Amino acid sequence: MKKFVATIFILASFLSAFAKSNARTELGPPDISKIAKESVDPESKYYYPTLLKSFMANDTVMTPQDFQYFYYGTMFQEDYDPYREAPNQALFQELIPIYAKAKRTRADRGKMLDYALQVLDDNPVDLRQLTNRIYVYEQNGKFDLAKIWQYKLNHLLLVIAASGTGSDPDNAYMVVYPQHEYDFLNLSGLTATSQRFEPPHYDYIEIKKSDSQPSSGYYFNINEMLNQYFEKHPSEMKDEEQ
Repeated sequence: MKKFVATIFILASFLSAFAKSNARTELGPPDISKIAKESVDPESKYYYPTLLKSFMANDTVMTPQDFQYFYYGTMFQEDYDPYREAPNQALFQELIPIYAKAKRTRADRGKMLDYALQVLDDNPVDLRQLTNRIYVYEQNGKFDLAKIWQYKLNHLLLVIAASGTGSDPDNAYMVVYPQHEYDFLNLSGLTATSQRFEPPHYDYIEIKKSDSQPSSGYYFNINEMLNQYFEKHPSEMKDEEQ
């Protein structure tokens, strides 16, 4: 458990250092129209299947730009659905009491890793299961693997951090799954408490503050996420318009 908590603190520290560096300017917000084009072009170095193969490998050769195109390129794949259910819900139900434990057995960790790998095979950018994968590797003494996947998780978080500041709609962060709004803030050392939709296409996530401090939160731009969802579910768009 201590190593799992340490992982979160490392992420928070990493993001804090990122915010103070020039990395945000160097990477910048995503050019969604360009990513949409490059991610489906077999001749592009940012072709999604090529980046997916690199991401799933046990190495650290991907560049920050590779991670940006990979993360946002997720939205332009045929099987993308921002609201789809994770696989193997039966195993997930078994894991709920295990996730709540203060101390986990090796068998518990084995179930956690098995489920994490199943989910990541279905959705490689699932931030929560990437975190669980790292935790199990650390607890099982596979520190080299833990470092590799920590590198990948860190860089996905940096991609989101580079997309904006979250301070207002014009500078909203951009994620590819709704759950990433909570995961990104929680892994950054904040505690997300509630969410509300703000037209035309923003989520506002409130964070926990002390009683003496006014409430605050962060904006997320979900425009492209909604565009892709309704493109695949046109009947729901009609229902929204009625």
